[in-house]
Amino acid sequence: MPVLTSDYAPPLPFRSGHLNTILPNLVRRVRGLPEPERVRYTLPDTDFVDVDHYLQGSDRLLLVLHGLEGDSRRPYARGMARAFYQRGWDVAVLNFRSCSGEPNRLLRMYHAGETTDTAFVLSQLLHTGGYDKAVLVGFSLGGNVALKLMGEQPDALPDALKGCVAISVPVDLMGSTGSFRQGSNRIYRRRFLKKLGQKLHQKATHYPDDIDLTDYRKRIRTLQDFDDCYTAPIHGFRDAVDYYTRNSSLQYLHRIDRPTLLLNARNDSFLSESCYPRAIGEQSEHLFVEFPRHGGHVGFVDFHPSGQLYSERRAVWFVEGYI
Repeated sequence: MPVLTSDYAPPLPFRSGHLNTILPNLVRRVRGLPEPERVRYTLPDTDFVDVDHYLQGSDRLLLVLHGLEGDSRRPYARGMARAFYQRGWDVAVLNFRSCSGEPNRLLRMYHAGETTDTAFVLSQLLHTGGYDKAVLVGFSLGGNVALKLMGEQPDALPDALKGCVAISVPVDLMGSTGSFRQGSNRIYRRRFLKKLGQKLHQKATHYPDDIDLTDYRKRIRTLQDFDDCYTAPIHGFRDAVDYYTRNSSLQYLHRIDRPTLLLNARNDSFLSESCYPRAIGEQSEHLFVEFPRHGGHVGFVDFHPSGQLYSERRAVWFVEGYI
């Protein structure tokens, strides 16, 4: 039933998915937020994650999860933080392992299905902050993490976690990886592989016996190559296909039992057709889906007077209206 009609209509130039994807991340400046307090959380396995806090004594908490090779300072993360902070929420933005500017301690880093770190940080925030209500907002890879967390063990989630918003999410990792190999995505693919490669080479100086960099440039041409050679074995999966299969949030969507919005633009070149699960939305009581024609990947530019993107205003509208 909850299939939402979208009224997102960007200015003409931003009907291009690529323009809507690239420009907000290159030129957008998010003002109106205080400087965050960065807090380091020691994880149960002795590793750490860094979390940026924007606190104002609220009884409501927003926890933001960034995308692949993103961090808490990216404009989309800060923009969402500002949208909720201005509505009176406390906000925390999680940097996944290795993403805060300092290498994490262990061999393992983060991946598209790693929900235990997010669950741990959420539990710590709820315990120390005494919040009555908490909501997750995840972008891209972080959106997959958020949706998987909401659906894999819904009975084990804290009562204070009331819902979730997930934006530009590759809910079918295998399908999205196929779409990402298209020539039009070459610029994004090169950027991600460069950043992942730099991080891996740095990690190899501490774990030379676990990371084989022989013929790296010849072997690693796509994200699936990288996941096959490194992400999967480092994190206990047989290969990239096993990693994608076991961690795609698509298989968990029907189990979500709290209000959740999935916002995926139809012209998002990162996503495959399987990332628009309209049928699941039609059958679910809790999963709301919205698939506007435009928006790109984590874009949704619309020059609103508030300075907020459509995705930010939509997230606030959904949370305040349904959660």
